[in-house]
Amino acid sequence: MNVRMLEGNPTRRGVLRFGAIAAGVGVAGSSGRRTESDADCLSGDRGTNGEADAPVDVRGAIYFPSRAYNTFQMWHGYDPDVIERDLCYASRINLNALRVWLSFETWRREPLRLGLRLEHFLTTAANHGLRVLLGIFEGIGLNPTERQLQNTDPLTARPVFSPSREIMEQRTRWNLPRRFIRWFMERHRDDSRLLAIELMNEPGWKPWKMRFARAMFRTLANQRGRVPLSVGSTNIPNNRDYRTWGSEVYQCHKNFAHTEGQYRRLLRRIDAAERRTGRPVWLTEWQRLAPPRKGTGTHPPNYASLAPLIRRAGVGNFFWSLMVKPAYQVYRRKQGLISGIFHEDGAVWSADDARAIKAMSGDPTFSGEERSEWPSWAESVRNAVTD
Repeated sequence: MNVRMLEGNPTRRGVLRFGAIAAGVGVAGSSGRRTESDADCLSGDRGTNGEADAPVDVRGAIYFPSRAYNTFQMWHGYDPDVIERDLCYASRINLNALRVWLSFETWRREPLRLGLRLEHFLTTAANHGLRVLLGIFEGIGLNPTERQLQNTDPLTARPVFSPSREIMEQRTRWNLPRRFIRWFMERHRDDSRLLAIELMNEPGWKPWKMRFARAMFRTLANQRGRVPLSVGSTNIPNNRDYRTWGSEVYQCHKNFAHTEGQYRRLLRRIDAAERRTGRPVWLTEWQRLAPPRKGTGTHPPNYASLAPLIRRAGVGNFFWSLMVKPAYQVYRRKQGLISGIFHEDGAVWSADDARAIKAMSGDPTFSGEERSEWPSWAESVRNAVTD
């Protein structure tokens, strides 16, 4: 089932076909699997999955549990019931993919538990027709001090580097992250529940981060299996570097745009890059038109402002984020940004947003409770912006 055996190189359809044939999960050409035991979280709507006719083949969301602010909190505080509930919500809008990252810090503390939790996550995802773009390292945030790892204050909690800057800067300390890569690849390099393996999210900002990522990709490539490899890239040109490393699936991030025309131009560039390289190019971060600005109140989700453009372009994509929560980055929180489709109880922030995203599957219908309100546990963020 090797992607290269299927297509000669990991084209978009080759990547999708690998998982569909090998695992039967919900991607192009596959019916997808849903668990009947999750009927409660599907109340009010039950997704259909006509994948053969879907306008967009990779329809994903970035996923963190609502109250997890970094990768450590997701995996160290892993709650199977929350995961099963949230991933069932994803099936209500016909998603077929999720983008998540592992936690090097959790692995150092409890590798056996992390392995069991990852297995539960991937199995639950597959049961809901979801394949996973799984990142190994996170390049965004602050150093993973104990305070930063444990901070759950909605006003101040932050994403963290994983691993720490000290490890990334010092070659003498790279043995442990290499062990982490080998630990993961020995278990999952041929795992058809994975859409792709992402070495690191956005390593391109700092030279020390790029040096670390380049070296780690060599380790990753030496462990290569059937699952395609990728790097979380902020823009299309950065993929030229990552291609020389051995990246097989390209990414770009464009969370905001001032105009529809600006976003259409980006989508045309993605299409041109796919045609030029013969490789998939996925839009792995997007949110809305009208970037948030500090001092202008709160900025609610508005996926309906971009989703129709992405659907018409047929670009594989992952939006921030499945669950309603204050922005990942603190500076965006201070601008009043909140993102997400689903509240923890299954209500949606915006039924229009849910319909716009679900329409990428070819089905624009959605029914369910709409509640355009900040969660009570995040009120401190809203109050700080509006007071």
